[in-house]
Amino acid sequence: MKVVIVESPTKARTIQGFLGKTYKVISSMGHIIDLPPKKLGVDVEKDFAPEYVILKKKISQEIKRIGNKAELVILATDPDREGEAIAYHIQSLIKKPAKRALFYEITKKAVEKALKDLGSIDSPKVEAQQARRILDRLVGYEVSPLLWRVFNNKGLSAGRVQSVALRIICEREKEIRDFKPEEFWDMKCKCKGGLKDAPTFIAKLMKLKIKNKKEADKVEKELKLAEFIVKEFKKREKKRAPYPPYITSSMQQDASSRLGFSTKQTMMIAQQLFEGIELKKGRVGLITYMRTDSLRVASHAITEARKYIGDKLGKEYLPEKPRIYGNAKGAHEAIRPTSVSHTPESIKNFLTPQQNRLYSLIWQRFLASQITNALYEVQSLKIKADKYELHAESEAMKFSGFTKIYSVGQKKEEPIPGLKSGDKITLLEILKEQKFTQPKPRYTEGTMVRELEAKGIGRPSTYSAIISRILGKKYVEKTNKKLIPTDLGESLNKVLVAHFQNVFNVDFTQQMEENLDKVESEKADKLSILKKFYKPFKKDITKFAEAKKEIKKEITELTDEKCEICGKPMVIKWGRYGKFLACSGFPECKSIKSLESCETDEVCPKCGASLLRKEGKYGTFLACPNYPKCKFTKPITIGINCPECKGELIARRTKKGRTFYGCNNYPKCKFAIWDKPVAQKCPECGYSIMVEKKDGLKCPKCNEKKKKK
Repeated sequence: MKVVIVESPTKARTIQGFLGKTYKVISSMGHIIDLPPKKLGVDVEKDFAPEYVILKKKISQEIKRIGNKAELVILATDPDREGEAIAYHIQSLIKKPAKRALFYEITKKAVEKALKDLGSIDSPKVEAQQARRILDRLVGYEVSPLLWRVFNNKGLSAGRVQSVALRIICEREKEIRDFKPEEFWDMKCKCKGGLKDAPTFIAKLMKLKIKNKKEADKVEKELKLAEFIVKEFKKREKKRAPYPPYITSSMQQDASSRLGFSTKQTMMIAQQLFEGIELKKGRVGLITYMRTDSLRVASHAITEARKYIGDKLGKEYLPEKPRIYGNAKGAHEAIRPTSVSHTPESIKNFLTPQQNRLYSLIWQRFLASQITNALYEVQSLKIKADKYELHAESEAMKFSGFTKIYSVGQKKEEPIPGLKSGDKITLLEILKEQKFTQPKPRYTEGTMVRELEAKGIGRPSTYSAIISRILGKKYVEKTNKKLIPTDLGESLNKVLVAHFQNVFNVDFTQQMEENLDKVESEKADKLSILKKFYKPFKKDITKFAEAKKEIKKEITELTDEKCEICGKPMVIKWGRYGKFLACSGFPECKSIKSLESCETDEVCPKCGASLLRKEGKYGTFLACPNYPKCKFTKPITIGINCPECKGELIARRTKKGRTFYGCNNYPKCKFAIWDKPVAQKCPECGYSIMVEKKDGLKCPKCNEKKKKK
């Protein structure tokens, strides 16, 4: 009997269904051999020799037993570095030589073809994976213990790539904090031209920067006195080409922005679609391999897509020639459906809602990539108003093209009436608005993937793991889909950047990725790369260890609070559970205090003790220190009265961590609002509060806006 070994039991079930009784398909359940989990496992003195151990003894024994009896062993783990390394370690368990099969899609036809084109293990790819594994182990196991001692927390870890991702997020946060908004005024003119029943349109002032209200008033006055004359009116056609099919990064970005999926969720669902779904006619993989940076598409898939487009959409949606994206060479493909006949609607009942949403996105993007351009009519108008120039533009779709399948954003300007040079324009209204420059936005998971890809940090298979790691370690938290560094993350980043400049920087990480690619293409040697990395890295490790006490002082903050025992100032230190207050007189005085449980001036109405400020699951509150004898608690208000019942508003958190503001008389009063309230009356309707918005204040009752000054 022939044996096929894959790493996933789901994948094994799908492939077994195609091959029948002449083959036995078994799963390794991922890595069965790796570096030891609780020690370095790399002999630096012996050319960085790795010490591999068997992680799953029962599975490895079963693979040995079945493999050594088999007529032929075929290693069919994923077609990437990780899969190649798993195949290499499985081969080391079996006495007889094994063959290598590469499945880029899990369909009967693709599997049968791969089994006819058997090859051998790609040794350079294994070398590249081993180099990455050793590098990551050296960084993690030599830097992390140093951080434990500085932060008194054994849960911390420093990763070669994850720490650079954290640095990018922290630097963006610093940019936002340091950003100083500048005032500017946006001016538009509501105009009308041509016939009496002609539609109105909006024209924008061009080549003019208005810095303040004084300048805005001056421009407004001059525009009201000016004669508006058409300088130029043009019509043109604009073509919009479809996007290429997905690669890993673009799929993760779109799933984040369009579906609200995390990168981890996206890759998990994509793995399920790749490995196989039970349909009416049997189990089959619905998409090609989802860890790829290739835009290549197999010719048979293009042919199938073109036939579907011609039959279902019409010949006007079919380009004369197939669209070719990227390099046509190589085995990897873009992410596409294994068959366009598996339309999202036809297989909807066999998928979970989340699987269907991601599959629909992949199916639509691929099919759209082979459809004709969308066509728009663009009308542009230039207006002369004495010394000022205005511009108006509208866009109307003439032919939907690929957007019939895959929606994209479109301008929504009002149409411009047909005009000609010299025509007079009537000014109806001047629309002026005070605005302020905004800092760059915080990263979402989708834009973080784009940034990692642009900077050459990590690879398609690692983006999800990088982001999941820094979220899981609480170095970063996600609020309203934005990635925000925590106090711990910023403190950790500060220490790493200051003391490991040679390792935790973008240029070094990008260069290392390129070096690993060179190992895979046999243009560089694994050992030379490791040696070149380790010598300066070891110097940094030694310096850090020697300066441990000074580094601890760097992250210690002095406070105004006095120690209750000796009277010395209290300092903020880091521990296993976060920040805490400790006496600066340590070790003579060992007084410590929870930072989240600071004493307040308020007195418990039940027992007279000074209430403590505490942080709970749903926000900050006051509690009696004599708990459980006294169970008095009280929410902390924000000093603003409820506009509905004259109670007090308090900040609360939802189960998902989103902050909202509600009345302390709940459930009698159910007033609640997402935006932060401000104790200002609405100038329009007199409502007792307004709420903060990016560009100023807004009334939650009548929507009246009040711009920032």
